[in-house]
Amino acid sequence: MGEEAAVPVATAAAATESAPPHLLLICFPGQGHVNPMLRLAKRVAAKGLLVTFSSVASVGEKLAASAGVSAGGDGVPVGRGRVRFEFLEDGDPGPDLDDLMRHLGTVGPPAFAGLLRRQAEEGRPVACVVVNPFMPWASDVAADAGIPSAVLWVQSCAVFSLYYHHVHGLVEFPPEDDPEAKFTLPGLPEMSVADVPSFLLPSNPFKLLADAIIAQFRTIGRASWVLVNSFTELERDVVAALPGVTPRPPELIPVGPLIELHDQGQDGGDEVRGDLMKAADDCVEWLDAQPPRSVVYASVGSVVVLSADEVAEMAHGLASTGRPFLWVVRPDTQPHLPAGFLDAVSGRGTVVPWSPQDRVLSHPSTACFLTHCGWNSTLETVSAGVPVVAFPQWGDQCTDARFLVEELGMGVRLRGSPLRREAVRDAVEAAVAGPGADAMLASARRWSAAARAAVAPGGSSDANVQAFVDEVARRACGRGAAKAGKAQAQPSSSENPVERQLA
Repeated sequence: MGEEAAVPVATAAAATESAPPHLLLICFPGQGHVNPMLRLAKRVAAKGLLVTFSSVASVGEKLAASAGVSAGGDGVPVGRGRVRFEFLEDGDPGPDLDDLMRHLGTVGPPAFAGLLRRQAEEGRPVACVVVNPFMPWASDVAADAGIPSAVLWVQSCAVFSLYYHHVHGLVEFPPEDDPEAKFTLPGLPEMSVADVPSFLLPSNPFKLLADAIIAQFRTIGRASWVLVNSFTELERDVVAALPGVTPRPPELIPVGPLIELHDQGQDGGDEVRGDLMKAADDCVEWLDAQPPRSVVYASVGSVVVLSADEVAEMAHGLASTGRPFLWVVRPDTQPHLPAGFLDAVSGRGTVVPWSPQDRVLSHPSTACFLTHCGWNSTLETVSAGVPVVAFPQWGDQCTDARFLVEELGMGVRLRGSPLRREAVRDAVEAAVAGPGADAMLASARRWSAAARAAVAPGGSSDANVQAFVDEVARRACGRGAAKAGKAQAQPSSSENPVERQLA
C-alpha cells in the first residue's frame, strides 16, 4: 500500500508544479481599497499568475450587482493568467466604521483561515497573500498557515513616511491650533499640521481605524514585501530618504499608479471593475457631446459626507461657473440638492449617483476635476493629466491636496469654511482659465506622461510588478519541491492526495 500511495503524491506534486502560482488578495471593504487591490490583481494575473480577489460577502454582492462579478469557479482570463473571486461570510458588521473594525477583528481571522485552508483542499494552495493596512490580522493568519505575505499600501509614500515617523516616535506634529508652525521629515517638503493625515491628530473621531493602521505599522516587518500604489518618479525623494531612517522601514516597492489605462490595452479583464455602486451608463455619451476641455467634473468619492448647506453651495457654485458640469452626487446625498436645481441646470449640467471616473477623467471634454483628493482620485487625475480644484476633508486627503497643488503644481485649493458658492466659482475659473491655468495644465500633462511611462512595458512600476511575480513564483517552486520531496521520502497513509502533497 505504501508503494501505491507514492504515485498520487508525485502526480499531485507535478500538477502543482505545472500550474501557475496562486496569489490571494484580501481587501478591506471600502471603495478606496477595492479599486487598487483589484487593479493590482489584474496586473499580476496578466503576467501569468492565478489570482483570487477576496473581501467580505457584502463587497461580493455589490460587485455582482454593479459589474457582474461572480464568486467561485475559474474566474476570467487576464493576459497570461486569471482573476477569480471568493468572499468571506462575515455576517452583519453594524452601522458605522467603528462597528465594522470591531466586527472584522473578531470574525475576520477564522473566516480568512478557513478560506486559505479551502484553497489547499481544492488543489490550488496559496503561494502568497496580499493584505492592506486596515486588516492587520490578515498577515498573522497567513503566517500561521506558513504563507508569505505582502502589504499593499493604498496611500502615498509621503503618507507612509508620516505614519512611520509617528508610530516610531520620530516626529512631533505641531498643535492643531497652530497652523503656522512647520516641521520637516527626510525627503518631504516643509509641512504644517494641516498637511498631516487627520487620523494622526488628537481630534480624529475614527480611533479604531487609526489603531488598525498603527497596528499594521508595528508589525509591517513581518511582510516579505511592501507594495505601494505610487510610482518612483512621482515620489522619488521620499522613497530615496526612507532607507536612511532609524529604525529602518521596509523597502517600499512602487507598483502604481493602479488605474485603468484603456488606451494602453490590458489583454482581457476589462469587464472586471471595482465599482461598489453601478456607474451611470450615459456619462461618456454626455461628455462626447461637449466641447473639448469644457466640462467641470466634481466628485467627493464614496465616503465623504457633505452637509445640506455644503451641497447647496456646491450646486449653486457649479451652476454659476457658466460651464457644463458633471457632478457625482451619491443617493444618500441627493435629498440635499436645492429644490428645482436639476430642472434649472438641465441641458448644461448633469448629476449622476456614480461615474466611471477613469473614463471621465481621460475624456477630452473634461477641463478640471473638483476632488476630495483621495489617493485613488489623485492618481487618476495625475494619470489623465487633468488640473484639479482640491477640496480635501480628512484622512490622507489633506496630504494629497498639499502635494497636488503646491508640489506638483496641478491646481488650486477650494478654500472657505463654511463653503461658499463664490469660492466654488472662483476656484473653477482659476483652474480652467485663470492666469496660472496654462502652467497647471502643462504640469498635469507632464505628470500624466510620467505615470503612463511607469506602467508601460519596461517602466519602473511594470518592472517592479514583474520582479514581485518572479519572486512569488520562485518561492512557490521552492516550497513545492521541498514538500514533494518530503512526501516522497515519507509516504503518507492519507487517502487524500492533496493532504499528502501538503504534509
